[in-house]
Amino acid sequence: MLYEQLGLRITNEEYHFTPLLEPAKEGPVLDNVETLTVYRESGQLQLNAPPIQNAHIESELVVYGILGFIQLQAGEYMIVITGCQRVGTLMQNCDILRATSFQILPIARNTNGLSNQQLDDEQAYIHLLQSHLKQNAFYFSHRYQITLSVQRQAEMTRDSNDWREADTRFFWNRFLCEKMIIATCDSRTNQDFSSFILPVIQGFVSVNPAVINNRAVTFALISRRSQERAGTRYFSRGLDEYGFASNFVETEQIILCDPPKSLEQHNLIRLSYVQTRGSVPAIWGQIPNTRYTPKLWLNANLADEKVIGPSRAHFDQQIRLYGPQILVNLVNTKGYEYPVGQLYAGIVKELNDPNLTYIHFDFHHECRKMRWNRVQLLVDQLEPALRKQEYCVYDATDPSAPILRKTQTSMIRTNCMDCLDRTNVVQSTLSRWVLNRQLREVGVLQSTEVIENDEQFMQLFRNMWADNADALSVPYSGTGALKTDFTRTGKRTRTGLINDFNNSAIRYIKNNYLDGSRQDGIDLILGNYKVPSHIGDSPFKATPTTIAVRLVPLLFLFSLVVFMVILFTPDLFNIQSSHIYISCLAFAFAIVVTCWLYIQQNGSDFVDWPKLLPAAQRHRVDENAADNVQQIDVIHQATEIVQKWTNRRDSTAVLNEAEQGYELLPTTLKKTT
Repeated sequence: MLYEQLGLRITNEEYHFTPLLEPAKEGPVLDNVETLTVYRESGQLQLNAPPIQNAHIESELVVYGILGFIQLQAGEYMIVITGCQRVGTLMQNCDILRATSFQILPIARNTNGLSNQQLDDEQAYIHLLQSHLKQNAFYFSHRYQITLSVQRQAEMTRDSNDWREADTRFFWNRFLCEKMIIATCDSRTNQDFSSFILPVIQGFVSVNPAVINNRAVTFALISRRSQERAGTRYFSRGLDEYGFASNFVETEQIILCDPPKSLEQHNLIRLSYVQTRGSVPAIWGQIPNTRYTPKLWLNANLADEKVIGPSRAHFDQQIRLYGPQILVNLVNTKGYEYPVGQLYAGIVKELNDPNLTYIHFDFHHECRKMRWNRVQLLVDQLEPALRKQEYCVYDATDPSAPILRKTQTSMIRTNCMDCLDRTNVVQSTLSRWVLNRQLREVGVLQSTEVIENDEQFMQLFRNMWADNADALSVPYSGTGALKTDFTRTGKRTRTGLINDFNNSAIRYIKNNYLDGSRQDGIDLILGNYKVPSHIGDSPFKATPTTIAVRLVPLLFLFSLVVFMVILFTPDLFNIQSSHIYISCLAFAFAIVVTCWLYIQQNGSDFVDWPKLLPAAQRHRVDENAADNVQQIDVIHQATEIVQKWTNRRDSTAVLNEAEQGYELLPTTLKKTT
């Protein structure tokens, strides 16, 4: 039972939560209301504890959920959701909410005993948490299991709103909730904190009412980002040793409606279609080095189990969760992307699994010269598979006996290099094709009608998918998506090209000079990095740098400004001689070029590297769960397969070799410590 609002009373001794509204589940609400107390002295959790009498109340808040707890140097902190915005309503009373503000509250009452350096580190940790919460989109629901698709919810036999049923891949605050989860599972305490464990996803949610052919429908799009291998663009590529892919996202398109001639809208007929995206499922990477496109490193020795093992683990998991996989690879067949495409094709061939169907569609080649309508060629190629895989149809018109009339039996997994721009264009196109079939099945469209003729709905459809592209791009690349002009308007425009150029420039700056701290925030909030309890060197301690590394960027910027001023406003310098003018211009330009070449040749010294390097941890699985037996076997086999790629290299030789794009053997990868 989840509570929609909680009153939080803060005193010097405790945090006391009291439900303010009715529980999110129907049923008795007066006899079973629970309160939660967090004692600040011990950090202990207690249900229905009597409040401390005559305690001085420091402040009172209204909160919409507890995100969880995290241990830093000064002790534990509690993160609560203090503001939210309703995105929309799916079924009756099932509101989807977006968290808009948070508070990080200290459990410990003082920081005595911490050194000045530790206090500085504490502020750095808190700033990383605040930045991550502020820069990303988080969604939750008190009545709807937002981590699960309509089909998976329909296949469940018990209440899907319980945190135990949440998909851990998309349960973004799973690590933060461990304190409450462990206490709930501890039989000695005999306390169940489930009413306060709120699964939150990161990604994108949009829910909009619409009218098609005089039928009221609700159109929704939900994208769930996986927390298993989360990271920023160049610090998270390919697979980890357990087969989890970078930037893996499950996107579900939902249509809700009622039978014809219904007088009220209850959304009793639910249609769902799910697609996934994720990094090329192999061991590969790109190490940032201030170049616009860092060259690839990869290992293409597929005869080595240490290379093929993670890919096998990845597909075994995908097949277990979704069924047969239709793999759509959109990378280029020329240029620096070519080796990754070849590696992907080789992996599928080596696995020789009948449940894997591989299709390579060179998006940039096929759609060159702004002929983006040629994406239809891919749809035509996939049409037999689309018809065979079907989609989910859940009919609850008879509440006493709801029926899962149709299920989606396979999954289209799409990727380009970043799984952002090209991927979103293709996914939206495939979803539109499926949407036509769904609307015809429930009688919203006639057999000869197409949704493309409804311009008002198509504008809604295109904008939702474009917003989805931007929302998924920002956490990974730092900017909105490219190519969204096609998604929004159905055609490529010159204005869109200009916007893409601007976003590409911003991505370059962020990915090289700002992403280290973003990666640190992700690793901290997901528990990939745990703040050590012992006193040691500060992870934020600046690495000694040479004078050149500190001064060259400043000299570059100063020279560039001088060059631009001389070029466009020579009168400011009162230069009378054309020879002197040209000489000054050439001198400033020479310094700009020299500094830039120095930065490019010593790129790794200028990159913003993550400072919180995660310790190698075995992936947490429930070894008692029958459904996980196959996964556990794969994980056990993969434990020694591949050493994690970290973001720093102690060996300059290895770094230089990687930057040249050579194939690296696993032995050359630095082991995470």
